[in-house]
Amino acid sequence: MIYSINRKNNKLALITFLVIGLTLTIPRLVGADEATNGVPGDWLSRYSSARAVGLGGAMVAVADEPSAALWNPAGISWLKRNELQVGSVQLFDDTSINGLSFAKPSSRMPSFGFNLLYLKSGEFERTNELNESLGTFNEGDLVMALTIAQALTPKWSVGANLKLARQNVEDFSGNGMGFDLGIMGQLVPGLRIGASALNIGGPTIKLREKDETYAAEYRGGLAMTLLDGRSVTSTELVHRDGPGTEAKVGTEFWIQSLALRVGYFIDNVSAGFSYRFRNGLQFDYGMADHELGMNHRFGLTYRFGGFYADSKANPEIFSPTGQNPVTKFLLASQTKADAKDWKLTIRDKSGEVVRSYAGQGSPPAHVIWDGKGETGMPLPDGKYRYRLHVTDLEGRAMEGLERTVEINTGGPQGSVGVQ
Repeated sequence: MIYSINRKNNKLALITFLVIGLTLTIPRLVGADEATNGVPGDWLSRYSSARAVGLGGAMVAVADEPSAALWNPAGISWLKRNELQVGSVQLFDDTSINGLSFAKPSSRMPSFGFNLLYLKSGEFERTNELNESLGTFNEGDLVMALTIAQALTPKWSVGANLKLARQNVEDFSGNGMGFDLGIMGQLVPGLRIGASALNIGGPTIKLREKDETYAAEYRGGLAMTLLDGRSVTSTELVHRDGPGTEAKVGTEFWIQSLALRVGYFIDNVSAGFSYRFRNGLQFDYGMADHELGMNHRFGLTYRFGGFYADSKANPEIFSPTGQNPVTKFLLASQTKADAKDWKLTIRDKSGEVVRSYAGQGSPPAHVIWDGKGETGMPLPDGKYRYRLHVTDLEGRAMEGLERTVEINTGGPQGSVGVQ
């Protein structure tokens, strides 16, 4: 989505750039407490998925993946496809966090999500009062979050998590429950704002005699989309009771099916990349520097069903002067509200639009292309890129994958023997 503003929004845009610039120049705010070890729920607050860590963990205003409901539950109502996500974080001393996430966006009914995270520590030594070894033990923490989100308007949504937590240490275990609330909105085209309040009323876990409550956490941030949706810059402030306030910032840039990211995550530089396959799979990798060494995160997301726009040429190679003189673009879409209009654009290798088809309402089942341009003249041999765009009555845009079709009038190459 191209970022554009009119005159009445100039002031808002200026404030936005100033906030992002301030975040970039002040990595950590004054008043933040460095001593976070031992804070209940600290591992969950510092968790980020493979994609999120590349953005510096600044996801409260992005929140466009299932696991992001842990930071802002309002985000899943902005998703377009059903998404299933798995992830793994390898930390230190054989400690790891593994997760399973799912989100199902809806149009008029609420959207639903589910997250399951499990932290397993390495081995710790157990000793008695005389400091004699009694063997080893490990710690396990599990958090399950059930998410519900509702769009108030096409530009604003709210959401909530019911969070269940369980902790096991040695022979002791305990359970607790808490809530998260979130809101997300679009200020102007290309600029989102997000805020959330996490760990409301818990979870509170009692292992022995003392209750331990997850620290209340408050997040707020902005996310700016540029270059027709290929670039996102996000900034976020996080405040927790005890540790204090810290800043997060990151940026992402897509080149075809590959995304590159760099961010600032927990006092250190982070980076990562993603690759999207045409079958709906996406692989994510993220890494973050730490005083104890580099840690690595991996994720896999599968998108299916939901709301989409898609097109496919059949055949993918055709010859206007041969046996296959035309190609048929098969079109399909599903929008949250009734479709307003659609457009199929065909571009040459330089990015210029050479032919387009458009109409009102939902796209037809197919359109035929004879290899000619807008002027009716035949186009040269080569590969052309095409993509379907569909807009609904509430202004939401669905954009399909960009695919290629080839014009080839040369025929088979080779030599003919002469006797």
